[in-house]
Amino acid sequence: MELINVTNQTQIASRVQIADTFWRRLVGLLDREKMAPGEALVIRPCQGVHTCFMRFPIDVVFLDDTNRIVHLITGMPPWRFSPVVREARAVVELPAGTIEQLGLRKGHVLRLLGRII
Repeated sequence: MELINVTNQTQIASRVQIADTFWRRLVGLLDREKMAPGEALVIRPCQGVHTCFMRFPIDVVFLDDTNRIVHLITGMPPWRFSPVVREARAVVELPAGTIEQLGLRKGHVLRLLGRII
């Protein structure tokens, strides 16, 4: 699966996993040692995340029900809690540095394989 930024027609990730069940959301990235460039984890439904027990920092993108970016966290280190973003319906976890590298901004719209996430 591929995640793209519809707003500026750029690829965000070429290897996307979806965490849309209780178990997948619970495990998330906890069993990973790192995220490689081009990877993403989409968690839905979701309004907040934590990095407890993680071994690496991540970038976090919060999406509303139209897949519009409503909040961003760059380089969230292990053992932290994000704020609860009430308008968020999904979260995309990315390797640290991706938000800055790709110029992601509030208001950008994301799509997964041309479908709404």
